[in-house]
Amino acid sequence: MNLNAPTISDLFEQLGLDNDEKSINQFIERYRGLDSETKLEQAAFWNNAQSSFIKSALTEDAEWAEVIDQLNMRLR
Repeated sequence: MNLNAPTISDLFEQLGLDNDEKSINQFIERYRGLDSETKLEQAAFWNNAQSSFIKSALTEDAEWAEVIDQLNMRLR
């Protein structure tokens, strides 16, 4: 059992994205400005698997939910 909460780097790795700090910041800068009407998992920049993972993690309030919420705030 992992007692450490996932980090944003862990989330990017889970999503199949480069997960070093520079790559994460570039991703956020590129997609920042997501409108408040669009749910994070519905954003056009995710592929189907990424979108499904985010939706599932939020629906289940999984251990990923907190870090996904942090990413969501950074993209708004």
